[in-house]
Amino acid sequence: SHSCVTTWFHAVRKQAVDGAWAWQKERNRRGFNRADAVIVPSRSHADMLETCYGPIARLSVVGNSASPVPKAEKRQPLVFAAARWWDEGKNAAVIDQAASLTRWPVFAAGSMHGPNGGRTSFSYAVPLGALPSHEVRSLMARAGIFVSPSIYEPFGLAALEAAMSATPLVLSDIATYRELWDGAAMFFDARNPHDLAAGLNRLSSDAELRRELGQAAMRRSRRFTLARQAAAMRGVYDKAALAMAGR
Repeated sequence: SHSCVTTWFHAVRKQAVDGAWAWQKERNRRGFNRADAVIVPSRSHADMLETCYGPIARLSVVGNSASPVPKAEKRQPLVFAAARWWDEGKNAAVIDQAASLTRWPVFAAGSMHGPNGGRTSFSYAVPLGALPSHEVRSLMARAGIFVSPSIYEPFGLAALEAAMSATPLVLSDIATYRELWDGAAMFFDARNPHDLAAGLNRLSSDAELRRELGQAAMRRSRRFTLARQAAAMRGVYDKAALAMAGR
């Protein structure tokens, strides 16, 4: 369970799924009941699942991972973000409002139009549109700051990718990001663009703080290697196989 409509509604709109989406909650609950293993990418998402669905047996947390990339040769005075901005949970409005108050320009990669008609636009942040993965990783590595304003993130892969390049992280203060990055990032009130802008301006004017946060983020990212994820997944499969053999 990487994410679902039920937990999205809980986090983003602070409400239960409505009638049009209720079938998804019912289907997911049946899937949890029948599964030999249920895997989530963070403890925070596990807690949210059980808040929304009730207790889930055979639940395991396996953090995501990403391939490392070379460090940037030279940082640029810009803020970079990457998300599917049409998704309300990615919080496009807050980053756009904050961009009107920041010293450095804010560049945002990612689609502005969703497959089901959802769309958004930026007035102050610079939209880059959907970019190939290697271009996104290159921009992350050159950016002076990486920011994620998300309200809902079961893991937040973009933050990990940026951290692997030692890019300082400015993250919304949500449970997932606190779990994964507390002590290795700067946090802000996810629904307050002025708080975000203040953090970005502080960081953009302090090169030493950027270096310290970037190094802290890179050290933390070493917890999320491909090898560790593979070993953890192997452990889940082995446990499930043993349980099935004993039936």
